[in-house]
Amino acid sequence: MNYAGFKSWLKAGLFFMAFFSFMLTVNTAVFCQPVSSNELINDAKNYDNKTVIYSGEAIGDLMKRGNYSWINVSDIDNAMGVWAENSLLSGIKIMGDYKHKGTFVEITGIFNRACPEHGGDMDIHAQSIKIISPGRQINEGLNTSKKDFAIILFGVILIIWILRLLKIR
Repeated sequence: MNYAGFKSWLKAGLFFMAFFSFMLTVNTAVFCQPVSSNELINDAKNYDNKTVIYSGEAIGDLMKRGNYSWINVSDIDNAMGVWAENSLLSGIKIMGDYKHKGTFVEITGIFNRACPEHGGDMDIHAQSIKIISPGRQINEGLNTSKKDFAIILFGVILIIWILRLLKIR
């Protein structure tokens, strides 16, 4: 093979390497866009063992298991279990419950529709966790309109009871 033939083979090889690298990047980019829990649940087979970005509110309890922990992340529609190293969860101070708005996080990790490590459960193994907004306490005040309605209703019931007693006599 002469130098010109080698040069054309080299160009063709570089072209195909660049093309396949580009195709792999495009394929990864599709799955690295944020996905909802509904998309993950309804199209689990397509997302299985792929890197996904999932965001939502950290709710419930932080469940420590040695160097790793479970958290549940809710995107309003559903909650997904997330398995992460404890070091990734250090920024999550407040979990969502009745009295708290949980820390809002963005999880990048591997989605498993039936995780062999965790008994076949659907989960995400976190590779990185980004804090979008910190959690906070919810200050619920007394709803004065409901209080007023309850007082009026009690008064009406009291009047009806008194009228009934007077009717019996």
